[in-house]
Amino acid sequence: MSRPITLDPSLRCPGRGATSNAASRFERHQREYDPCDPGSAPLRTDVSLERPRTLITYNKSPDLPFDRSINPYRGCEHGCIYCFARPTHAWLGMSPGLDFETRLIARPEAATVLERELRAPRYRVAPLAIGTNTDPYQPLEDRYDVTRSCLGVLDRFNHPVAIVTKGTLIERDLDILSDMAARGLVRVGISLTTLDPVLSRRMEPRAPSPKRRLLTIERLAEAGVPVRVMTSPVVPGLTDHEIESLLKAGQGAGASAASWIMLRLPLEVSPLFREWLSTHYPDRAVRVMARVREMHDGEDYSSNWGHRMRGSGEYARMIARRFEVAASKLGLDRAQPKLRCDLFKPPPQPGDQLSLL
Repeated sequence: MSRPITLDPSLRCPGRGATSNAASRFERHQREYDPCDPGSAPLRTDVSLERPRTLITYNKSPDLPFDRSINPYRGCEHGCIYCFARPTHAWLGMSPGLDFETRLIARPEAATVLERELRAPRYRVAPLAIGTNTDPYQPLEDRYDVTRSCLGVLDRFNHPVAIVTKGTLIERDLDILSDMAARGLVRVGISLTTLDPVLSRRMEPRAPSPKRRLLTIERLAEAGVPVRVMTSPVVPGLTDHEIESLLKAGQGAGASAASWIMLRLPLEVSPLFREWLSTHYPDRAVRVMARVREMHDGEDYSSNWGHRMRGSGEYARMIARRFEVAASKLGLDRAQPKLRCDLFKPPPQPGDQLSLL
């Protein structure tokens, strides 16, 4: 296996999060990219299309608040270096590094597949999550409208949905979301990792700025859509000092609830994050990783249920307590409204016999 080359982001990867493109854990050979090759072009976003056979993914994870989700896209152009979903690209034969944010997959027929699955006689309704793996409102959505098409199906079926995003493009869909909210069918979580625009641009290079995300919270709240501010992930030594200010900013913009998750570094995310730290914050790298390992029994990550989201130990307890106190003071310690499932009903299809009742 050849040695992976770390790319110089200022030369070859403007606006990208990862600083390398190492092959995944399933590959026998390592691909190299020569940043000194004068014929090399800057990395561009490449999009391929996929026709999914199924769309709804079910899970039995005891530490997740949902049992089903859909993903309109694979990969994410936002390029957040800490994204726990990066290893999923390995299943596609691509790197969780730069491939994850530059080689994307859109699923334009997702809404058709979703409708078919919701009409299945054996389907039983429960809240559906969107945005749990990659952002449904990443820049790609402006071109393909996959998320909006799926929302249209859920709207017609009166199906409850919970959305997580950093993308301001969600404002485009306020016409659907406000109507669904009036029926108790939707709630939204907006991820706000830091208020520092410099740190945000380095850590989440193609995601909207913190200030712009706060405006999105405001506009959703004004439209009657329940919004939760998500201080996720909390990054030890980089963003942990901002917990109180993040919650205050979210509450001031109109958020009615809050949540948090600690930094997670599964599989290939760990070396990618450590490379990023060495490139952008070499003076803090040792301190950050020491805190991370303190919470995971000396390892970069532990995937045990009930542990992976928050970590353990004194530092993790301190972060949890700070969040609890701040959220309580701001009135953000309440649960978001329970989504209604009793309204679910597949709409008539062309050719269906009309009821005379």
